[in-house]
Amino acid sequence: MKFTLLTLAAIFAAGTAHAALDSAAAEAMMKKDGCAACHSVDKKIVGPSYTEVAAKYKGDKDAVAKLSKKVKEGGSGAWGPVPMPPNAAVSNTDITDLVTWILALKK
Repeated sequence: MKFTLLTLAAIFAAGTAHAALDSAAAEAMMKKDGCAACHSVDKKIVGPSYTEVAAKYKGDKDAVAKLSKKVKEGGSGAWGPVPMPPNAAVSNTDITDLVTWILALKK
């Protein structure tokens, strides 16, 4: 069987793409991974709402990488003095999927 360049590209893209989350899956992940203790979709709790995050990073082509790193390693200063603890135990796939979902939200 011959593989065309287009077929190989499609296989590669499918293997590296992250699954798009729906709202129910994203909210379940937020609870499972502990995000919901400090964040909600539309209200500030300890940290900013996810719609605020999406608005702040709208149009930033590097936002997924930046925010995924911040979620994994923790940080402070971007949203005030309260630091966000690191989430080292959360898988990189979960983090990237959730960050991608967050950035697609509209305020």
